[in-house]
Amino acid sequence: MKKVITFGEVLLRLSTPEYLRFSQSSNFNADYGGSELNVATSLVQFGMQAEFVTRIPDNDIGLSVLSQIKKLDVGTDFIVKGGDRLAIYFLEKGAAMRGSKVVYDRAFSSFSTLKKGMINWEEVFEDAGWFHWSGITAGISQDTADVCLEAIEKANELGLTISTDFNYRQNLWNYGKSPGEIMEKMVALCDVVLAGDYASQQYFNIVPEGNSEADFHLSLCKKLSERFPKAKKIAITNRVDSSASQNTWSAILYDGKNILTSKTYEINYIVDRIGAGDSFMGALIYGLHHFDDQKTLEFAVAASCLKHTIYGDANLATVAEVEKLMNGDGSGRVVR
Repeated sequence: MKKVITFGEVLLRLSTPEYLRFSQSSNFNADYGGSELNVATSLVQFGMQAEFVTRIPDNDIGLSVLSQIKKLDVGTDFIVKGGDRLAIYFLEKGAAMRGSKVVYDRAFSSFSTLKKGMINWEEVFEDAGWFHWSGITAGISQDTADVCLEAIEKANELGLTISTDFNYRQNLWNYGKSPGEIMEKMVALCDVVLAGDYASQQYFNIVPEGNSEADFHLSLCKKLSERFPKAKKIAITNRVDSSASQNTWSAILYDGKNILTSKTYEINYIVDRIGAGDSFMGALIYGLHHFDDQKTLEFAVAASCLKHTIYGDANLATVAEVEKLMNGDGSGRVVR
């Protein structure tokens, strides 16, 4: 089985301990994460080979990042070094009726100043069968959008399967271009899309219709499919927030004709919801390599449900743990 390539920015995550507010905290927990790295981490946890491509500073912090990625067994052969700094994001974890907050500090990061030609995509894709990127990468800077398009076009030329997570972030997209202007030609070359109604409206002014949730999601899938006919699979996750601590979680998968619906999970104690969509995407890619569409969908939802119970950006659940939950065992009993 050929390896999966993911491309994006890795950030230093500084989160307040427990559920303290920024103004209360005198220290922060330091971890590394990033959407596309999280996807690669999930794939490696499931036993697939994944390579993460990014740019990091050539200093001690960059070395620390590299060391951490290697500990995860994610490939680092095509990570390039240069630039001045690593991007940072600050996280204040919410509880009950108080939502979480994220503050970015990623301007002029090593990744944001990446230029076309710095990465030899022909070499990167030599033993690969799949390429994954997200709207976060496109939204950071014109340079990262250009390099991402460069990668997408090369992956398409070489016949790789290309996937994207829309991942709209309102705190990005401040470099003078509208999201739709950048994203249209990039998404048009994708085979697998993880979308959402809000992101679809922000990027492409696509507004779904329907009186029921099922009709609403079907309308969104059909409109996306008409807009981007290369997309063979369109997935949409569905989160219902009772509070910051309690959510329901489910998803759908559309193949151009049929729409599949997953089981709905009640998540009654959320440890960390950051990276939940990335864990769904990683599990979806794994499932599309191993299962039929319905099992793929159920696997992705169960995997991302488990991510809510794991601290940090990345999902560290195994295939056996995901399948255990899929089979109805969510008891949380001690295994010994």
